[in-house]
Amino acid sequence: MFHKSFLAFAAAMAFSSATQAETAVPFALDWKFEGPAAPYFVAIDKGYFGDEGLSVEISPGKGSLDAIPKVATGAFPVGFADINSLIKFLDQNPGAPVTAVMMVYDKPPFAVIGRKSLGVSAPADLEGKVLGAPPPDGAWAQFPIFAAETGLDMDKITVEPVGFPTREPMLAEGNVAAITGYSCSSFLNLVRLGVPEDDISTLLMADYGVDLYGNAIIVNTDYASANPEVIKGFLGAVAMGWKDAIADPEAA
Repeated sequence: MFHKSFLAFAAAMAFSSATQAETAVPFALDWKFEGPAAPYFVAIDKGYFGDEGLSVEISPGKGSLDAIPKVATGAFPVGFADINSLIKFLDQNPGAPVTAVMMVYDKPPFAVIGRKSLGVSAPADLEGKVLGAPPPDGAWAQFPIFAAETGLDMDKITVEPVGFPTREPMLAEGNVAAITGYSCSSFLNLVRLGVPEDDISTLLMADYGVDLYGNAIIVNTDYASANPEVIKGFLGAVAMGWKDAIADPEAA
């Protein structure tokens, strides 16, 4: 009896020690828990982070301009954010300890999302309409490029500053004819609000000359310098999570 009890105790202690040995790595997303976050949860569920000795806790965000400062200040060692917003942040904050280490989106999901029933099916349709755009939105930041590439006269577009929580509801209610945002998130939010899929027009900026990279894994450079193996293991697990999510999106 004593022998069995001792073995059980030893096994429990070994498991506890292994768990304690994992390095906690808080991970700051740029947005809510939606489809694009699935690969990171796949990496957790399949033990890819655990295999690297990491215990990763994912936190939702309120946009890239929320995620980037979290990493720059060291509140989070790693995050996920739009690289264009990161470049602007570093221009405004020279020497800030944050950089991109892994490109995830080869092109950004920036888009203008409109409703066909409100007269928006193509870029030219935006003239004479009301466009809802959150001031800190990454897609709105690139709208001038989109307008220049498509020959839009921005003076003929009424821009209505909106908040992230009210953006899709305003379009669903017809208070604006189109919005700026991420193609995937805005489309799903509109469908959830009851807008018919065939009434939604998604104008992906990358299809209209906005030739940019999109989101990347970002790190606090001080943390990365002190913990290079942690970052290496984290990126390897992320790559595995993305590989699996792409191979089997239904499971992800």
